[in-house]
Amino acid sequence: TVEGVFRLFQKSYSTRDTTLYGELLEASFTFIYRDYEQVIDVSWGRDEELRTTYGLFQTAQRLDLIWNNIVSTSTDSTRLHIVRGFNLTVTFNPIDIEQVAGVANLTLDRARSTDPWKIIAWRDESNF
Repeated sequence: TVEGVFRLFQKSYSTRDTTLYGELLEASFTFIYRDYEQVIDVSWGRDEELRTTYGLFQTAQRLDLIWNNIVSTSTDSTRLHIVRGFNLTVTFNPIDIEQVAGVANLTLDRARSTDPWKIIAWRDESNF
């Protein structure tokens, strides 16, 4: 289910498990964020996303991800576009704690209506 995707996403962060996280991402996955200093959008694919996330998971002592309200959604039987707020607390050590707040703008896809949802695109609209 769609809610199952969000629960698995949250679990992968709390357990810092890139294998679990990787199960959520389609092979053609794209991550996009805005570099406000250079005023450009930066993007990368699934492999770089998993490397980057692995680095975060290894560096952080604790990750607390909270999914907030769904801002908008549009769907058909095999594609879903969902915008949902989140808060992420990244604890690197007891005196280095980052608070991230924002919106995850996600596109999920599945080949058939009986297949599990996979994330094919994530536009991160956060303060980090």
